[in-house]
Amino acid sequence: MMDPIIQLKGLTKCYGTLKAVDDLNLDIQKGEIFGLLGPNGAGKTTTILMMLGLTDPTSGTAFVCGHNATSNPIAVKRKVGYMPDSVGFYDNMTALDNLVYIGRLNGIPEHEIKTRAEEMMEQVGLLNDMHKKTGTYSRGMKQRLGLADVLIKQPDVIILDEPTLGIDPSGVKDFLVLIKQLSKQQGLTVLLSSHHLHHVQQVCDRVGIFVGGKLLVEGNIGTLSGNLFNKEGHVTSITLKEAIPQPWQLEPELKAWEVIRQITVNEKTVELGCSSDITPAIVRFLVEKGCDITGVHKKEYGLDDIYQKYFENNLTENAANGKSGSFFQRSFFKKHKKQ
Repeated sequence: MMDPIIQLKGLTKCYGTLKAVDDLNLDIQKGEIFGLLGPNGAGKTTTILMMLGLTDPTSGTAFVCGHNATSNPIAVKRKVGYMPDSVGFYDNMTALDNLVYIGRLNGIPEHEIKTRAEEMMEQVGLLNDMHKKTGTYSRGMKQRLGLADVLIKQPDVIILDEPTLGIDPSGVKDFLVLIKQLSKQQGLTVLLSSHHLHHVQQVCDRVGIFVGGKLLVEGNIGTLSGNLFNKEGHVTSITLKEAIPQPWQLEPELKAWEVIRQITVNEKTVELGCSSDITPAIVRFLVEKGCDITGVHKKEYGLDDIYQKYFENNLTENAANGKSGSFFQRSFFKKHKKQ
């Protein structure tokens, strides 16, 4: 396997007694879309700034595209495109003029700049609007222009800090599709920092859950879900046509199945918690017993479930150690627990 294109080793950043980033170890491979997840104040932006050489770590190292970001930040900046959460342009200039100016700042030869800028505008879907002043652009259009901004120097890595912030749902969907297409077509490595879990789930190959400066866990969603919820078993809900009588005569027979751990009956629905996925066998059994089934649903754990579980475990661990967690951590957890 090739060396990771991003490699963080023991990366730590302290501001006085506050550890904004605490012993972060992370490898990201070329061509991956990696989601760095966490509430505001978790340390995501501080991590990004250290990766770009814009702030020095207290300890540890960040290697990006084979370069040490602290000792050789210019080499990293040549290889990496960075889009902050709020992108700024000259509002009195057209989008194309803004992009041409950015191209000059990046040292692109003069005879190539305009052609490359127009190609970038086409890639991000703004070719028909490139002669409009950026002051007339919507938030979503400015984010697309920001993407053209980071792509014009043809980087190996792009880092997007809260890229969907303030964009309407339709714009978010289009933006994420665009990122995935560009990564696949150009082999781009993308680091996407966000606290919008649903958005990240749609586009990322792997995610890292970041809380209180610590990386709690990283991996793809399927692996994280399996590791976290297998102990709780597979949950299948089956809806019947008729109301289920109480007591239900089939319940003792199902409870005799060793694999079934729990049965909950509610009006027309029976929910079964099992140590393995036996949904087909349960359905066959009920049909053979004369039950008319109108719906079968297997619970699948998404990123919201995974994040909430790890977050809850972290707060429980903090409480056991006499810590309450940050205000941002508690607020984020309460918000997602209600949803």
